[in-house]
Amino acid sequence: MALLVVTACHSTNSAHHDSCRTLAVDSGWYGDNRDRIDAMIKQLGSCGKTRDTAPLALFDWDNTMIRNDIGHATFYWVVRNSKVRQPKDWSATSPFLAPRAAAALAAACGSLAPPGEPLPTDRDTGCADELVSIYSNGQTRSGETAFTGFNHRRFKPVDAWLLQLLAGWTDADITQFASAARQENIDAPQGAEQTVGSTRQTAWVRYYQQMRDLVGTLQANGFDVRVISASPELVVRVWAADVGIPADRVMGVLSEHDGDVVTPRLATCGGEPSMPFNEGKRCRVNQQVLGIQGAAAFAPAPEARRQVFAAGDSDGDATFVPDATALRLVLNRNQIELMCRAYADSDGRWLINPTFIDPLPPSPPYPCATQGFDEPDGGQAALRGPDGRVVPDQQDRVH
Repeated sequence: MALLVVTACHSTNSAHHDSCRTLAVDSGWYGDNRDRIDAMIKQLGSCGKTRDTAPLALFDWDNTMIRNDIGHATFYWVVRNSKVRQPKDWSATSPFLAPRAAAALAAACGSLAPPGEPLPTDRDTGCADELVSIYSNGQTRSGETAFTGFNHRRFKPVDAWLLQLLAGWTDADITQFASAARQENIDAPQGAEQTVGSTRQTAWVRYYQQMRDLVGTLQANGFDVRVISASPELVVRVWAADVGIPADRVMGVLSEHDGDVVTPRLATCGGEPSMPFNEGKRCRVNQQVLGIQGAAAFAPAPEARRQVFAAGDSDGDATFVPDATALRLVLNRNQIELMCRAYADSDGRWLINPTFIDPLPPSPPYPCATQGFDEPDGGQAALRGPDGRVVPDQQDRVH
């Protein structure tokens, strides 16, 4: 694929074909980010020209399309409304749940309901607090590590666990739960908190208007816009519909079914149980969108077939965002690996923007040369750029 250089476009909308949509003028866009995205859309989009295939644009969801996390919002609603069913064995809820975490859950929740029946987490704070601690912190209330033995570049067990805890419910049930949680979090005032068990948790979510506009502008110019998220696909579908992204353009955590009910057994990608997290996002896109099967789905697709645009905010996006061939938009949430890649900007295609709601303060320098790469075993190492050289530490300049 020929090198695409997308430079800032400072012309007015009249430079486009009259019917071409461009991004709304908005002070939330940093520097020339809006102009550069408009220039990419003009160059690659279908407005005023014929395209054989639609260019692919991929978006992470949580804290990229919205502020806060819809997986968390749904989990807290599920616990507050007693929708977690008692499993026969807590260790069956995740292949990575540590024995001590399974024992802690059994001690806190095991006597409250027979297997298959909902746990009374709306009123039993001990069970609710154990669930919240493991989901929110990755630790039991006593401080034991909750999940072990997973590839940290392909999996995030706490995010997958929400769908696994909903085993026994149907897709329609889970969609209803997600819809109720969405309404509560949209209706709540910005900054609101809620009580879950005996803990206080975030209780609000907001769409980024700028990202809503970006999605609509891309779609209006013939781009194939899709979401790739580490939240359950059924949950993301509920939220994505409001920005005009249809269900068949949403990719999230999936599980196998027994009949019409969800099970804790996750779907596979690349020949292994998988979820869309970091390298798992690349795998899912390659498998589902590009038809690349088996272990090859974890490798970069041929450049000419890859997404032209990608947007993310976290280290869980540190593989699929760099795969984009034209522009890569990062919302700055002080995530080390992603921000090291973005600030290094090895090919001039990275755009960095503060979050559109509650932007974070400047981060200390990012330790790219020592801690910029998340190892599969959970350790950290030096981040290397496309040329194999160690990426030097980077200053946080966009906030």
